[in-house]
Amino acid sequence: EETAGLSSFVLGDYLIFALMLLVSAAVGVYYAWKDRDQRTSGDFLMGGKKLTALPVAMSLTASFMSAITVLSTPAEVYRFGAIIAFSGLSYVLAMIATSEIFLPVFYRLGITSTYEYLELRFNRATRLLGTVLFIVQTVLYTGIVIYTPALALTQVTGIDLWGAIVSTGLVCTFYCTMGGLKAVVWTDVFQVGVMLAGFLAVIVQSVILQGGIFPIIKDSQDGGRLNFWDFDMNPLRRHTFWTITIGATFVWSSIYGVNQAQVQRYISCKSLTHARLSLYINLCGLWCIMLCSVFAGLCLYSIYKSCDPWTSGLISAPDQLMPYLVMDILRGYPGLPGLFVAAAYSGSLSTVSSSINALAAVTHWPFLWMAVISIFGVIGGPLLGLFTLGILCPFANSKGAISGLVLGLMLSLWVAIGSQLYPPPPELTCPLPLITKGCNFTNMDIHNWTSTILLTEATTPIQHLNSRSVLDKWYSLSYVYFSPIGTITVVCVGLLVSFFSGKDNFNIFQISEFQMTILTSYATTKQGSLYINNKHDRA
Repeated sequence: EETAGLSSFVLGDYLIFALMLLVSAAVGVYYAWKDRDQRTSGDFLMGGKKLTALPVAMSLTASFMSAITVLSTPAEVYRFGAIIAFSGLSYVLAMIATSEIFLPVFYRLGITSTYEYLELRFNRATRLLGTVLFIVQTVLYTGIVIYTPALALTQVTGIDLWGAIVSTGLVCTFYCTMGGLKAVVWTDVFQVGVMLAGFLAVIVQSVILQGGIFPIIKDSQDGGRLNFWDFDMNPLRRHTFWTITIGATFVWSSIYGVNQAQVQRYISCKSLTHARLSLYINLCGLWCIMLCSVFAGLCLYSIYKSCDPWTSGLISAPDQLMPYLVMDILRGYPGLPGLFVAAAYSGSLSTVSSSINALAAVTHWPFLWMAVISIFGVIGGPLLGLFTLGILCPFANSKGAISGLVLGLMLSLWVAIGSQLYPPPPELTCPLPLITKGCNFTNMDIHNWTSTILLTEATTPIQHLNSRSVLDKWYSLSYVYFSPIGTITVVCVGLLVSFFSGKDNFNIFQISEFQMTILTSYATTKQGSLYINNKHDRA
């Protein structure tokens, strides 16, 4: 339903939004025409391996800084505090792991798909299983990032939800099909600019309304939103320094290290140096967008500190907070609401185009950020473990790889489903207080009922935690740890099964001279040995 009491789009908003879609489509047309005489599969899927570091870096940033970042990260800060900013440290650790462990292997092999490596390293069955899991993960994630901007667009314009969803898919499919990876990369560059512009429009207007940056910081401090110094080691806590830093490192390593959508980008660079440089330039982009999204969340709280739109019933979900704020503070500036929605849509287009190019229902948790991290944790974690096992453990065989992958997936899936069926109590999720005493309502029943429920949850005795069963505590594990569970399980089980299944399979099977030269040279580098086993595994 359309947000009550707020105006819809005007002509200027539609023009800005239409311009974003038009430019995205035009990039696809341009590269389809430019490369019309040299359209090999390598040109289409890998950009001819002629791309340089800067555009690839911006494309890497845009790919998974989706509409979830534009809409849900500010809502996370508003609800649970700015401690999520420690994700910036996890970005650094993930880029180092990707650059030093995974990138050299994939780049030197000259493969199109990361899952080709699994067949070279283990066997065809391992490759097929890994590919199926990647497709499932991508379909689920793509469903979320299509739904989210469509929701934002519906909230501020009243446009049909499914019409917005279909239009997203059509635009993405058009420029991906027409222009290939080059179109995807350069469209991502444009869309990163749109995302930042949308954030800045909201931030600048919020700063003006609140009288500067420092009043926003003070309001956030008084409201408990600057909760950076939480070093509790309890893995059941939703967000602490350790859950964000350690857990998110595994999540982002699975995205940048082994996810086809990202690997396909940096191995399209014209040299290994450019590929490695693209990862570190991308790090700056990630920091910029994270800083903007976190500060936008603080602006959100500063403006609505006395009248929360969610608990007061003005909106129906936390992820509608940013669209509500935009129409509240920018409706007097025609074109700016359209810029914000274009920013949300740009995040979606860049991510969906990445998924479509990598693949050549919609699920919905109460908090979209949690949904995304959970998906990448449950499926991406075991996949990260599988590739780590292959690259860093030369004596691991295909029996160990498949056994570890299956058990890792089962374990992470078990805890994820359990956490949805038996959600952790507020003492562990630690939602911050929301106030509605400054609201002017005619329907006070809804307001009072919502506030009472939240107050009751927030004041539940903490001694209740001690009486919970071991299974309840297992289901209460922080969702950010789903990925480490899957990764560690795959590696540990894979090593054990490989050890007990015997050493007769540790042969190097005959592959092409080119690939053998690459693998042999890589075996002498600091990343460790890389062996290929075959014997009856390849049969």
